[in-house]
Amino acid sequence: MQESSIDNEPMGLRERKKRACREALIDASHRLVSEHGLDAVTVEAICSEAGVSTRTFFNYFESKDDAVLAVAPWTLDPQVVETFAAGGPNGRLGADLEFLVTGLVDRPPMGGRRIACAMELARREPRLLGRQVAAFEQHHESVAQLVTRRLGPQETPARVEMLTLLVLSITRAAFVHWEAEGQHGQVRDVVPAVMTELRNLLRDD
Repeated sequence: MQESSIDNEPMGLRERKKRACREALIDASHRLVSEHGLDAVTVEAICSEAGVSTRTFFNYFESKDDAVLAVAPWTLDPQVVETFAAGGPNGRLGADLEFLVTGLVDRPPMGGRRIACAMELARREPRLLGRQVAAFEQHHESVAQLVTRRLGPQETPARVEMLTLLVLSITRAAFVHWEAEGQHGQVRDVVPAVMTELRNLLRDD
């Protein structure tokens, strides 16, 4: 299972090549599944389309489902991490959750076009929906560690878990909202609307 990561180093040549290979596999899986359907596409067909070996495929993805969904390590701007952990930028947890989620959606590992295609295919292929939710859970540990840094080691595990799941849910909701609104602009642009919906829900009597 691939984990979330916080990347402090600029992308070198080796990393650019790895990213290009990952993107080629994602794009190949999208083309083939869009044309033939998920069940008719094999890992071998994806590799042939992308021009790589099956061994290379499994260096990047655990399954063809993960390739279609573009499951990948997620990076978060170190400045966002340190600002949130230190109690900022607003000093109010609710407002700062919006800041954190904006940071999360601002650096997706696959770009807006691939996100939109993955979400469209997940709607068409019901099996992918469960894997899509599970993929978000891969970032659980990293987010929980960051929440603990913000709240302090004395905070209860229950509250850390609640806030971690809230961050992950808001993040996923932002992508769903963006996709439903026609993929206009950036995903970060819809985060305020998602947060407003959440606050209105919590105020509902």
